[in-house]
Amino acid sequence: MWRGVVVAVYVVGLAIGTVTHLTDLFVHGVRSHAVFAPYWLDVYWTSLTLFDPLALALVVLGAVRGRSTAGVWLVCAVMVTDLAANAYAVYVLLHSGVQDSPGLQRLLAFGLFVAVTAPWLAKESQRHISGGTVREPARSLRP
Repeated sequence: MWRGVVVAVYVVGLAIGTVTHLTDLFVHGVRSHAVFAPYWLDVYWTSLTLFDPLALALVVLGAVRGRSTAGVWLVCAVMVTDLAANAYAVYVLLHSGVQDSPGLQRLLAFGLFVAVTAPWLAKESQRHISGGTVREPARSLRP
């Protein structure tokens, strides 16, 4: 049951990210933050138009079919880099803080949820893959 709840929260968070980045892309274009952000940052945020739904799909496939934990780790990578990019934008480029940025507050809350639940979800997914037991890593035959 908890596995399904955690996956559902991941799906909602990643869907919000996907819609946000798609909206920015279609309404404002690739340089949607050109007023304050350097080119590389806009390219990164635009790339999330692909990585957010990819992570969402991999998490769902991993939950439904139980074949991989790749989605969990991709979500972690997306969240770490997205939090770093947004914190840089808020603190360095906009000279503001988390208290003035509801978007960063929501992203931080989702990022903390992912950080706390990802190791557990990966282990649960691995257990599902192996049929109920988590396999121990193979030991070397060398002394």
